[in-house]
Amino acid sequence: MARLFGTDGVRGLANAELTPELALSVAASAARVLAAHDRSHRPVAVVGRDPRASGEMLEAAVVAGLASAGADVLRVGVQPTPAVAHLVGALEADLGVMISASHNPMPDNGIKLFASGGHKLPDGIEDEIEAGLTGDGPRPTGAAIGRVSDVDDALDRYTNHLLAATPHPLTGLRIVVDCANGAASFAAPEVYRKAGAEVIAMHSEPDGININDGCGSTHPEKLQAMVVEHGADLGIAHDGDADRCLAVDASGELVDGDQIMAILALAMAEAGELTHDTLVATVMSNLGLHLAMRDHQVKLRTTAVGDRYVLEELRAGGYALGGEQSGHVVFPALATTGDGLLTALRVMSRVASTGKPLAELAGVMRKLPQVLVNVRVTDKATVAGSEVVREAVEAVEAELGDEGRVLLRPSGTEQLVRVMVEAPAQDTAQAAADRLAGVVSSVC
Repeated sequence: MARLFGTDGVRGLANAELTPELALSVAASAARVLAAHDRSHRPVAVVGRDPRASGEMLEAAVVAGLASAGADVLRVGVQPTPAVAHLVGALEADLGVMISASHNPMPDNGIKLFASGGHKLPDGIEDEIEAGLTGDGPRPTGAAIGRVSDVDDALDRYTNHLLAATPHPLTGLRIVVDCANGAASFAAPEVYRKAGAEVIAMHSEPDGININDGCGSTHPEKLQAMVVEHGADLGIAHDGDADRCLAVDASGELVDGDQIMAILALAMAEAGELTHDTLVATVMSNLGLHLAMRDHQVKLRTTAVGDRYVLEELRAGGYALGGEQSGHVVFPALATTGDGLLTALRVMSRVASTGKPLAELAGVMRKLPQVLVNVRVTDKATVAGSEVVREAVEAVEAELGDEGRVLLRPSGTEQLVRVMVEAPAQDTAQAAADRLAGVVSSVC
């Protein structure tokens, strides 16, 4: 049977795959597992959600599940995922539950769990929670049933944390922020204004249905046009739960997560904040990031794709900055998970403090054309062990030299092999990717 927990919690089509019954069971099991690990006190859980319609239903189920297992519940309402993670630590809770499917379409939803301190749950604890779904655990009665209360100042607690982590005021900046009609809709415009910026907010009127609908970080085209139309210094695009962001420069050009990491890594190195002069990124980050960091004497460590692997490497090495090309950036000293608002504030602070436009700061890195081809195969293992494929990859790598890169990566969920090639020119990258895709297809 497939594991219930994926790389980012439990996700599925709300009320079909992710039902209220499942949400209640997951929450109750999580509370029981935590109680079993620490019997010194009654568990306390923070529960937040993004504004999609099914979140109301699933929040009710999650709260009921937690209380039925004896956990007290602190509801914080519609909040970004990183706000819930922060509040778990700030409120000294034992567990956090975020109900969101991030950048996924509105019909989907998800349940993401945080341990005490706001950290992601270890795989072992997730396995215990999943195992607990099959049985009916103890049901407290009377005064032992969990109590439910609302945290009225949850947003203020989070925005004050963000402002304290912003190194320079944003006075003089005019920005456009695309809130994706999601969890950033209330927090982002408020905190950016409090930081000193003139803010033009768009897609900031969630109605439960319009989250991620042609907007946000997965659809930045309207933001790009708005930045130019309003003569703004830059734009910020969030996703549905605001754990990531992309940026747009004054000319309307997109600034992706790799460029954001380059800007922040150099800023932190200059301030003496970049531990071991090292940045952590995934294998999918553009070769241009590698070259830019090399030119500025910053070491780059790479991990498998997925923010949990970035987090693991950050913790293992004690590093201060890591992230993904998607704009999911982590500052371990300031947050326990990716925080799109914190990332945006740090980028805007760099623009304000240097007086340099975003395009100039992003220009420290030249993005190489990157081509990705998905090849459907019958057996990923055969491809991985193929001498023919290995020789074809080595031949392309020899042709590209230091100016290009090849990556073959099997899908984690499908019989697919992803062929990625970077090269100085788009046609060179495309031709090499197509050639390697043909070799992969021929062996399986």
